Amino acid sequence: MNRYPLWKNLLIGLILLWGLIYTLPNFYGEVPAVQVSSAKATQKLDPAAITARVGEALTTAKISADGIFADATSVRARFASADTQLQAKDAIERALNPDPTDPNYVVALNLLSASPAWLTSIHALPMYLGLDLRGGVHFLLQVDMNGAATKRLDATVGDLRTLLRDKNVRHAGISREGQSIAVRFRDAATRDAARTAIGNYTGDLQLVDRDDGPEDLRLTATLTPPAKLRLQEFSLKQNITTLHNRINELGVAEPVIQQQGADRIVVQLPGVQDVAKAKDILGRTATLEVRMVDDTPGALEGALAGTVPPGTELYTERGGRPLLVKKQVVLTGDRLTDAQPGFDGQTHEPAVHLTLDAAGARIFRDVTRENVGKRMAILLIEKGKGEVITAPVIRSEIGGGRVQISGRMNTVEATDTALLLRAGSLAAPMEIIEERTVGPSLGAENITKGFHSTLWGFIAIAVFMSAYYLLFGFISVTALAANLLLLVALLSLLQATLTLPGIAAIALTLGMAIDANVLINERVREELRNGATPQAAITAGYDRAFDTILDSNITTLIAGIALLVFGSGPVRGFAVVHCLGILTSMFSSVLVSRMLVNFIYGRRRKVEKLSIGQVWKPATQ
Repeated sequence: MNRYPLWKNLLIGLILLWGLIYTLPNFYGEVPAVQVSSAKATQKLDPAAITARVGEALTTAKISADGIFADATSVRARFASADTQLQAKDAIERALNPDPTDPNYVVALNLLSASPAWLTSIHALPMYLGLDLRGGVHFLLQVDMNGAATKRLDATVGDLRTLLRDKNVRHAGISREGQSIAVRFRDAATRDAARTAIGNYTGDLQLVDRDDGPEDLRLTATLTPPAKLRLQEFSLKQNITTLHNRINELGVAEPVIQQQGADRIVVQLPGVQDVAKAKDILGRTATLEVRMVDDTPGALEGALAGTVPPGTELYTERGGRPLLVKKQVVLTGDRLTDAQPGFDGQTHEPAVHLTLDAAGARIFRDVTRENVGKRMAILLIEKGKGEVITAPVIRSEIGGGRVQISGRMNTVEATDTALLLRAGSLAAPMEIIEERTVGPSLGAENITKGFHSTLWGFIAIAVFMSAYYLLFGFISVTALAANLLLLVALLSLLQATLTLPGIAAIALTLGMAIDANVLINERVREELRNGATPQAAITAGYDRAFDTILDSNITTLIAGIALLVFGSGPVRGFAVVHCLGILTSMFSSVLVSRMLVNFIYGRRRKVEKLSIGQVWKPATQ
């Protein structure tokens, strides 16, 4: 009557064994580590070569590492203590970055799991810990919306210049003046024609006439309020996306990057101890610029001698050759809609294929048509420094919005350049207005307090259940331990981020999970009071309590899902643990406890009495 088939017992046993294995990595903790990643987004990291150089640097400095691990984007060395970690960082920094003013690699302090290799090989990894538990850095960034508007207006100036030229509307100059664009005309009729052309071209500009003299008529264009709102939303989203790509280089497992208010972004980097490196990564930007090359005879030689002609800048082309480039920017990366690596159709060399938006395609077509036979430089600007990727000769007009960058790059460089350009630059400047560092010691204290609260709560429940329900209470406590085991294993498998609210949710789950076993035990007692045999009472108790348990857990799950959908930050962290705890409690309180009861009582032919505490029978009349 009270027996599970062999396959069900084996399945429950395997699930519990899985839970034990995937919970184990969380008990090994973390150890100090040094992480090496590329300082330039266009420079691919060679894991094997960097691993060898890191090992050589540590050997030279007589520093012992507990292991050196490499992946596609970084190399990490693990150490026994924080003091050794700091010494190793200095040694690796000196070996990999001989010129501190132009570092090739980011050498940052970090934390790594101390799990043994056999657990890591089966992807049994510890849970990610939030900033409040692991320590790390917290930044509050202020987005400069005026800077975003200025950038947008600068791009619009070029668009309007091209538009009026296409419409054959003569003007006396177009320039940005503060947060507006001024277009000058000689007569009112031309200004009216320009107004019509601009109004048909875009609805984002508010046009106002201004007369500064009989021959100085102006059309002032400012962004409309809806356009400013869209620009603000776009700037925040673009900056958040770009920050995600930058922070990936720090190896942060679960960074928190989210909007706060209308113009602020919160960045939390758990486990990052090196604030300076974090700031450096956050401030990195990269964008594309298209400029014309100054091929005036003798100009390059004069620039190399120290006399740079006005309106030009001296750059180095990829490969090391100097190049004199005009300061005027023909096209920027803001006009890019896509960038994909590929190959040149004729030479079969690695290349990057760019797709421009409508305005960018029109500008590029006009520039190439007017400069056939001249060289065009395509620059990648990163951290304030520019590099000429390629400077091809314009053979003919290029239309259609499809542009190809090729020359002096391998497949890896083409892939990295395409990735960097797709990520784009920051849509608006940002500045750090708040900075906090949570030390590992404070995080360890939070973990200790959270662990003790859960432990003492579990002990209190165990004492009460064992005293009140005797053997059935002990079975309930065992099922509760299985629930906690499966919950931690599931969080580890999903690589969820555990925070202090998450620990609170675990403690709450313990109290809610035991409620199901209380219902079952009381139902068994009720069946015994009604005169049922012990075996029949067990069967009826579990079967008739299941509907109540299911109803109560479904209603609680609905509340948890509402928190998950509508909450944010710590509330969502609480909701995730809460919802998973409900699912694991259903399994442990019903299946695991029933399996244990079956093992104890199900194999007996005759059971005289159940160890479930005092069963009070109703008094007879």
